[in-house]
Amino acid sequence: MTAVAPHFDAVIHPPPRLQICGLLAAVETMEFAAVRDAVGVSDSVLSKHVKQLEEAGYVQLRKATIASRQRTSLALTKAGRTAFDAHVAELRRIVGA
Repeated sequence: MTAVAPHFDAVIHPPPRLQICGLLAAVETMEFAAVRDAVGVSDSVLSKHVKQLEEAGYVQLRKATIASRQRTSLALTKAGRTAFDAHVAELRRIVGA
């Protein structure tokens, strides 16, 4: 991880979006259902938060057909990883960690 300047990001800050970014920061991609279960929200709530992150250019959706079923996976973009790292750095700065 490269050092980033601390920066508060209002798009990432709401708890569900912070959780989504935290989950995705640890992996290359994650299935929509796994993110939903980990965050503990419904499909529609997750979709709304993912849409906000996608519109900001932070998350990319990938759809694929696997075993005759449509699967959606999520991934942080490079901009998303940078924004998440900067937001976490700012939270650490605020709490003096």
